[in-house]
Amino acid sequence: MNPFKARKRKIKSMLDINIFREQPELVTKDLEKRGKPTKLVNQIIKKDKTWRDTLKKVENARHQKNMASRQIGELKKTGKTATKQIKEMQHLDKQMQELEQRVKQQKKERDTLLMQVPNLLDASVPEGQENIQIKTWGKTEKKNVKNHGELLEKKDLIDFTQAAKIAGSGFAFLKGDLALLDLALQRYAIDFLTKKDYTLIQPPLFMNLQTYQGVTDLADFQDVMYKIQEEDSYLIATSEHPLAAMHMNNVLNEKDLPIKLCGVSPCFRKEVGRHGIDTRGLFRMHQFNKVEQFIFCKPEENTALHEDLLANTEQLHKELGLPYRIVNICTGDIGTVAAKKYDLEAWSPRQEKYIELASCSNCTDYQARRLNIRYGKYGGEKAFVHTLNSTGIATSRVMLAIIENFQNEDTIKIPKVLWPYMNGKKEF
Repeated sequence: MNPFKARKRKIKSMLDINIFREQPELVTKDLEKRGKPTKLVNQIIKKDKTWRDTLKKVENARHQKNMASRQIGELKKTGKTATKQIKEMQHLDKQMQELEQRVKQQKKERDTLLMQVPNLLDASVPEGQENIQIKTWGKTEKKNVKNHGELLEKKDLIDFTQAAKIAGSGFAFLKGDLALLDLALQRYAIDFLTKKDYTLIQPPLFMNLQTYQGVTDLADFQDVMYKIQEEDSYLIATSEHPLAAMHMNNVLNEKDLPIKLCGVSPCFRKEVGRHGIDTRGLFRMHQFNKVEQFIFCKPEENTALHEDLLANTEQLHKELGLPYRIVNICTGDIGTVAAKKYDLEAWSPRQEKYIELASCSNCTDYQARRLNIRYGKYGGEKAFVHTLNSTGIATSRVMLAIIENFQNEDTIKIPKVLWPYMNGKKEF
C-alpha cells in the first residue's frame, strides 16, 4: 500500500455542502425520518449564503486592489504621483483583511452547524422506533441459569469488589480461566479475520480532539468517552476510531482498495448499565477488549462489503454455538454516523431475550469527508472513500453469552472452536 499524501486540509463537514445548495429537501426528509429538527437545514443554507456573499466581496476587493496596483505602476513609469491610488490600495488592503476574517468566521459557523447533521440514510433502513428482525440462527432455550457475575465470583474467576476500590464500578479483575477465555476469543477472531486477508492492527489508545471529531458523533465526547485531563487526548471507545483516522489527509491508491483491517484493542467507555444485571457483570463495562473489522473501499463496493462484514460477524458467533438473531436498525435507533446498520444479538437464557453483541455499519463517505481521506490514480481525479466497520468479537459480552448458554450446574462448557486457545481445556 503506497498512499500518496494529499495537501493538508482542515477537517471538513460530514455532508457535501452542495446537497444543501441543490437538494435541501433530501436532508430535510432524512432528518424527518430520524425524528430530528429540520430547522438546521435552513440555518446552514443561510450561513452558506452569507459566507459566499462575503467571499465575493473579498474577490471584488482583490480585483480593485490589482487594478489600483497597475495604475500605480503606470503612473510611476510616466513620473506622475500616485498618492491617491496608494491610499486607495491601503484602504483596500485593510478592507480585505477585515473581509477575510469575516469569511473565516462565517465558514466556521456554517461548518459547526454542518457537523451536527447526521449521515444520509440508506433507503432500506426501517422507519420508526422498532428494529426489524431479518434472520435467526440456533435454538433458543428457556432455562434457569445462575447470575453470571455471581457464578464467576463464586468460582474465583472475577473480582468486582477490589476493582471498584481502585477504579470504581464498571471495572473488574479477570482471573485464571476467565482471563484466558478473554484472550482465547481475541486470538480466535484474529486468526479468523487474518485468514481472510484482513491486516492485523494494534492502534494507539489515545486520539486528539480534532481527529476524533472526524469519526464520531460530537455528543459522544460528553456521554461516552474519557478525556485525559490537561491533554488534548481521549481514550478510544473502539479501535474503529483510530482505524478510520489512520489515513487522515491521505489519498489512497485506487488499486489498493478495498483495504481490510482487523483492529484489536482495549476499549474505554463511560457508559454502564443502570440495572444490577449490567453494573456487576460483563455486559456493559468501562473497559473491555474487542476485535474490530474495518474497511476503506470505493463507493460502488460498499453494499457488498457491508454484507461481507455481517457474514464474518455471523460466522464468528455461529462457530461458538451461540443462538443469535440479526436486526436491521431503524431510523429512531441508528445513530449519527451510519447510513445503514445491522446488529447481531445473542440469546440470553437468564433474561429470556436477545442482547446486543455486535454492530455492523456502512458509513458511506461520512467519516472520510471529515477526515479528508480520498482515493484515485496518481495525477487523476480524486474522490472520497467509503468506510465500513463491524464488531468481530466484543469479548466481555460474548463471555456472558457463553456462560449463560453453556452453563451446567456450576460448570461452564467452553465452545469447541476455542479449545486450542484454552490449552485444551473444555470446561471450567
